[in-house]
Amino acid sequence: MATRDPFLFCVYHRDEYPAGDEKMRAPRRGNGADFDPRAPYRMYHGRDGFAGFPSHPHRGFETITATMKGTIDHADSQGCAGRYGDGDLQYMTAGAGIVHGEMFPLRRADGPNTLQLFQIWLNLPAKDKMVEPAFVMHWSEDVKKKTYDGVEVTIWTGEYDGVNALKPTPNSWAANPENDVGVYLLRIQPGASFTLNPAKGGTSTNRSLYFVEGASVEVCGQLLDQKAVLDVDASRDVPLTNNSDVEVIVLVLQGKPIGEPVAQHGPFVMNSRQEIEQAFADYRSTRFGGWPWDDDAVVFPREKGRFALVNGVESVPKTA
Repeated sequence: MATRDPFLFCVYHRDEYPAGDEKMRAPRRGNGADFDPRAPYRMYHGRDGFAGFPSHPHRGFETITATMKGTIDHADSQGCAGRYGDGDLQYMTAGAGIVHGEMFPLRRADGPNTLQLFQIWLNLPAKDKMVEPAFVMHWSEDVKKKTYDGVEVTIWTGEYDGVNALKPTPNSWAANPENDVGVYLLRIQPGASFTLNPAKGGTSTNRSLYFVEGASVEVCGQLLDQKAVLDVDASRDVPLTNNSDVEVIVLVLQGKPIGEPVAQHGPFVMNSRQEIEQAFADYRSTRFGGWPWDDDAVVFPREKGRFALVNGVESVPKTA
């Protein structure tokens, strides 16, 4: 889905995976490039029945992975790892360079394994593109939400209506409140209306709405009856109404632009072509620290619950 500065990329995954086999695999084997939008589920870059994205490099930006349903297994070249999903939130600053993998194990052997998440790429300014990589996990039990009449707002990043999201990675563009970065999920029930407040940055903030689930939604008097991206004036109220008989889901992305040149090639995002070439050269020579795992597609045991391994210390949700 199209994004505006400071964001680079946003994708909404919804995959209706079937029951997993004894190795948590899908019936489809995957060919390493399965992105068929017509299929009930996709294998992405996975092979041999394991869905997901085996090890691959990044430099110069960060990812925000905001989950709704399903399970993701993370492993990276820093030795960090995690299993998360069902409302959990992960920040990963690639900075100077990191290799990571994101696999989607089908843990349920007796029923469907729905995967529903957003992955958002947030740019870094030139001064921070070569910072040390960083990884932060926030459990669903801690993620901030605010409820209104028939509406729930999940505040993944930034501040909304007096509620502050949990902290991102230290060098994130979102770490400075002056940058007015917000990532919000709106769940609007049938018959409900909601007014999105103006951004604190006003007209200096870019704001976009992504209508991803539901039959139709009215935004600023405009009826959207198919999935759409709508850029709005961040200095004004944004009224939304769900006159349909099913829930509507809208993602909001906002932030002050970085305003620097963007050079992107595959997994690297820098400010110039020369820096992109250097990123490829560095990756070829160093592999960004190497891959400390036995497999390019790391999948943890079925019985392993949610966890985050950072700097050799493992943590789990308080409710685990």
